[in-house]
Amino acid sequence: MWLKKAFDQAASGRLPKSTFTDDSAIALFGVGKNMVSSIRHWALACDVLCETDEDSSSFVVSSIASEIFRDGGLDPYADNPTTAWYAHWWLAGKGNRATTWRWLFNHVTAPTFTRQELEGPLEAYARKLLPNKKLSSATFSRDLETCLRSYAPRSGSGSPEDFAEPLLGELNLLQEVHKGQYTFRRGPKASLHNALFAFALIDFWEDSANNVTSMAFETIAYGEGSPGRVFKLDEDSVAERLIALEDLTDGVLAWRDTSGLRQVHRKKGSTKELRVEMIRKAYE
Repeated sequence: MWLKKAFDQAASGRLPKSTFTDDSAIALFGVGKNMVSSIRHWALACDVLCETDEDSSSFVVSSIASEIFRDGGLDPYADNPTTAWYAHWWLAGKGNRATTWRWLFNHVTAPTFTRQELEGPLEAYARKLLPNKKLSSATFSRDLETCLRSYAPRSGSGSPEDFAEPLLGELNLLQEVHKGQYTFRRGPKASLHNALFAFALIDFWEDSANNVTSMAFETIAYGEGSPGRVFKLDEDSVAERLIALEDLTDGVLAWRDTSGLRQVHRKKGSTKELRVEMIRKAYE
């Protein structure tokens, strides 16, 4: 419920940054000091709160977060799997504040892996991104543990917190096959709504190739940051979802398979309203 906690404090659509650092924050959020910082981080990483150039002292609530989390909204208490898929897309697809998530779902191709095996490659990737920043090896280990346990919570003995099902655990994207050894679960995702897939495709398109009106199947299925890759879909599952696009988007996006050339075509114009429409449909 951390995302909801952050949203509820921004009653006017804005939230002073000092809300998370004031002495009253612990009582306001009903959690410890470190968890207050965590709520702030996850709200920013999952697009509940955003920073703006106009007001450096406040966060603003994103328009889609308002659609989802407001009282009477699409899913104010995060019960619907679409909310988890949306959060996963922001973490692993966009990755603006979640480098480990973005790296794990886009760069790790081994059939099985352990946290220890990932630490070196992740550290090398991060140091390449930020060559002048001092980075701690212990931080990579902790971040990987947090990331992996977000999708595959601990089993066996432990504290009650270890048994709590994390928001992303219901997506079945990652499985612990042996103690400490993980694998991705590729294939169709029954809980992933076609409209949320379409939203992610529009988002990916705008970020990677906004000026083009067609995108190849291979890019959608395998490109870095693509829906196929981030959602761990197999080729048949991607194709089935692409075929449904034309009816789903009223022709704004359309699948074409002619002479062996498989592409999605997009009509010119703004897709801002279409993105919101896809989010609404994903909760139907």
